[in-house]
Amino acid sequence: MRKEYNPDKAAQRKRRPIIYIICEGKETETLYFKHFRSRNCLVDIIPISSKHKAAEHLVKHAKALISHADYYPKDGDQLWCVFDCDENKDNELRTAADYALKHNYRIAYSNPSFEYWYLIHFENRNGYLKDSDAVIGILKSKGYLADYEKSTDVFERLQPYQADAIRRAKARMEEAGADFATVICRDSNPVTTVHELVDYLNSQRM
Repeated sequence: MRKEYNPDKAAQRKRRPIIYIICEGKETETLYFKHFRSRNCLVDIIPISSKHKAAEHLVKHAKALISHADYYPKDGDQLWCVFDCDENKDNELRTAADYALKHNYRIAYSNPSFEYWYLIHFENRNGYLKDSDAVIGILKSKGYLADYEKSTDVFERLQPYQADAIRRAKARMEEAGADFATVICRDSNPVTTVHELVDYLNSQRM
């Protein structure tokens, strides 16, 4: 005999947490993080429009984006803001970090660019890097990702070295943390905290 639907029991079923990723790029970050989607890991990637790319605007605009989504932190949902140093001034980066802390958002920050996360999959690089082009130049010239473009999906090529990248990112973050009050500043170049998001996503896929 068919059991009647019980809305109270349905409401009590455990809901899988959703990880919302607000990012600058419609290509680079989206292509990378989409690979973490699985049956056990619900990832919603939301590229930000160009007018909101400044760190402060990106983090503050995240609240507006999430207001239209099923975002329930008490159920384990997390919101991550992924952005680079770019042309942001220290006070803008600080405002973004403070706002994220106040609203329990997480930050995955790269200085000078997201591609630095790619680079440390292959080598330990702690010296100053001028900009994204400089990082991409190394990736290409050394043959790590010789054909790399912003629209290139390189996840599978990076995956075998991910543990090395996490280890190097942690070591560099500790080093930068000893030199600066916060790693989310212009002078921390090079640094990335993307490994924290990757670590978390990996933990949710298990």
